[in-house]
Amino acid sequence: MSRTPTPGGGCVRRADCASSRCAEAGSGTVLALGLGMVLILACAALVLLGQALAASSRAGAAADLAALAAADAERGLRPGAACATAQSVAELNGAALASCTVEKPGSTVRVTVELDTGALWGPAVARARAGPPPSPGSG
Repeated sequence: MSRTPTPGGGCVRRADCASSRCAEAGSGTVLALGLGMVLILACAALVLLGQALAASSRAGAAADLAALAAADAERGLRPGAACATAQSVAELNGAALASCTVEKPGSTVRVTVELDTGALWGPAVARARAGPPPSPGSG
């Protein structure tokens, strides 16, 4: 029996696959499938990272807005209680108020909000603090 591969690179008979050239038939397909899977996993990881960054940014914006509104209410610049105002502003931004603390009565408020992402890693959490600007001589 001859061990001559066909012009296309394949073998004519099963006995011909003992040659080193024919024994590797199909290894390129396995390599291409493996590289394809690595590429798909990398794209999926990038999508998940993008979703996490977007949720974090949205939670940060909701916390900032809630803290600013609560500080305005605490200083008397808008009607209502500070924490109630923070809760309504957080809900308007799609987040839930986790905590609200008045640090200095009539002045500074600290809030924490949670934004449900629907992902396995849980909600996005952000914290913000707002109050009047520091006095010029306070350093």
